[in-house]
Parts: sequence; C-alpha cells; structure tokens
Amino acid sequence: MEITASEDRDVVIVGGGICGLATALALHRKGIRSLVLERSGDFRIEGAGIGILTNGWRALDQLGVGSKLRQTSIRLHGVRDIWLESGKQRQSPLSRGESRFLKRSDLIKTLADEIPPATIRFGCHIRSVEMDTLTSYPILQLHDGSTLRAKVLIGCDGAHSVVAEFLELKPKKIFATNAVRGFTYCPNGHGYASEFVRMRTRQALLGRIPVNDKLVGWFLVQQAGYPHADTEIAKDPELIRQQTLKRIMGCPAEMIELVKNCDLSSLSLTHLRYRAPWDILQGRFREGTITVAGDAMHVMGPFLGQGGSAGIEDAIVLARCLAPKLKEYDSVVSGKEMMVQKVLAEALDEYLKERRMRLFWLSTQTYLTGSLLDTSSLLAKLIILVLMAVLFRDPTWHTKYDCGNL
Repeated sequence: MEITASEDRDVVIVGGGICGLATALALHRKGIRSLVLERSGDFRIEGAGIGILTNGWRALDQLGVGSKLRQTSIRLHGVRDIWLESGKQRQSPLSRGESRFLKRSDLIKTLADEIPPATIRFGCHIRSVEMDTLTSYPILQLHDGSTLRAKVLIGCDGAHSVVAEFLELKPKKIFATNAVRGFTYCPNGHGYASEFVRMRTRQALLGRIPVNDKLVGWFLVQQAGYPHADTEIAKDPELIRQQTLKRIMGCPAEMIELVKNCDLSSLSLTHLRYRAPWDILQGRFREGTITVAGDAMHVMGPFLGQGGSAGIEDAIVLARCLAPKLKEYDSVVSGKEMMVQKVLAEALDEYLKERRMRLFWLSTQTYLTGSLLDTSSLLAKLIILVLMAVLFRDPTWHTKYDCGNL
C-alpha cells in the first residue's frame, strides 16, 4: 500500500515567477508565512527584460526593494517613435514619472533574496487541484504522490496556469504576432541616449531600450509569417538570431549590429497571448479560497509594458486584503472552519473587486494596441485608432495608478 505524505499550509502560491515571489514577499512583509511551489528546478529567469513604469515603482517601493533595483538600471527619459518608411519621428513621455528597463533575472533575484529561504520549494509539479470534501479547503496533488492542503491557494503560475484551469477560466487568446527579445552587451559602452526607441514598419515593430551604460535590451514584434513560436526554431537561439536578421534586413545598421552581437542565452521567441478584456470583466476568478494573480489572471501583450507591474500590483492588493483576516483567525477553535473560509473568501472578493476594473482597462488598451499590429486592413486600423483616441486620450494614463500602501 502506497503511503502518501500530506502537509497543511495557510497560504500556498503556485509559481515562482515575478508575481508569485512578489505575493510571497508582500505577505511576508505583513507577517504571513506562505509556501511557493515552483515546477522548475530553479528560478525562472528566462526572457530578456521587463519594463517598470511609475506605477510599478510605487509597488516595488511598497515591497521594500525599489531602492536596490534602481541601482541596476538607468532612468529612461521618454520614448522616440520612428516610422522607417517615411522617416517621420515623434517624441513623447513614456511614463508620468519614473520608468526603467530591468533584467528579469535582477528582479527575480531581488525579490527572492527578501523572502525566507524555506518559502520556496523547487521541483514541485502539480498533478491536480481538488476541493477537500470534508473541509472544502483546496488540496494539491503533486506528481511525487504527496498532497498539500491550504487555507488559501493563489495561482501565480503564468499563462498556462493549472489553477486557472481548475477555475475553468476561458482560454487565453493569441495575437497573430510573435515577439523576439534579447540583450546585447557592449563592453565599450553603447552610447545610446536614455530613451526607449521604437522603429515601425507596416508589418513589424522593432525597438531598443538601454538597461545601463553597457547593456541594451531589444525586441522585434512581427506579424504572422514569422516562424511559429512552437516550432523547433524557438528552442534554438542561433536559429532565432538568423531568422531575426533576415526579418530586419533594410533596418538601421545599429539594430542589425545589436542582433548580430546579442547574448544568445537571452534570446526568446514567443507567441503573444492575452486574456480578452470581456473575459477579465466577467471572469470567475475565485472558487472557495482559491484565486489567481499575475499572468494566470490577466496575461496581456507587452505593448504597454504593464504585464509585470500589474502582477506586482496584484501582490500588494492581495496581501493587504488577505493578511488581516489570516492573522485574525490564526488560531481557530475546532469546528469553526466554515466561518474562516467565509471570511477568507470575502477577503479574496475584496481583492478581485479592487483589481477587476484596473485590469479591464489595461487589457482593453493592450488588446487594441496589439490588434493594430495584427491587422493589415486600413479600415480596421482606422476603427482601432478612433477607439483608442476616444477611450485613451492620455496614452500614459495607466502609469498614474497607485495600488496603495501594503
């Protein structure tokens, strides 16, 4: 007879990415212990960089890591758009305040360093999520045969979330675009101004962003026709580089050199996914004491640079709503579990109520921006531009948001 190990925890967080670690840190700052289950054998630091705008820095300051992360990157002073066919240029603010581009690995490491080491458990592959028929608490069945029961389960496990699947959230959708991202190190300095430069063609968006004096992040967003992100090419950095160089032939020489000299280990090719704004508005993001945060709830394209910051905002709001209730019912008299579940569920509803409209508008602007790149129809582009002008007169409105104190 097989003996199955069982363990009880107050808070279990599935996923050790940016949102999962930020949630664990936010709870830790509020005096709440949690357990983070990460499927891989180490931290997930794949992917080149991540933009953090004013609202994201507010959230990072609440977590107590903003000062440390500011030392890893330079401040950006705006965005310059260049239309390569016409030569037209336009400069505009990137954020209403502070904006920087971080290495994802720096952000992950900084968050992880602030969390008690025993908080993170690697190599935990979740087989299924169930509800305990006796207590109605969530139970996680792991592939090693062990089980975990939690008072609260938070899915921060990204676009392919096991927890989102349990909640029966509507499937994420796919833009007709792929994105290539990477870093290039310039040992003698890159000499670029501290600005975000976007170069536009009819079918592609090419950009570069300085991280510091010697490191530059760059990307290519390409319409359908680029090799699909699920092909073998996506697994071979050298093939990604070769295909990218073919796609940017005729672009400025400086961009071609960045791709030629890039760090192959930083290259990624991904198909851009999103959760539709109407699904954000109507989605059932809680069952019992199970909920989701970050990309598991609101995966969105990179067009606003808000995906990571929105996940960090989730962590702040979630901890603020949840921690007081967990502390209040830390020592529960036997037989009062149903009362505790009700109170914790109400705390999760408070979190979702605060986040839903913020995420709806972020997703709407991201969806429209991505659709503008997706379509080649001039009529469709005109309709999208009109909608964006009506709904988002200030294109940087989203950077003014304040998620509040932890």
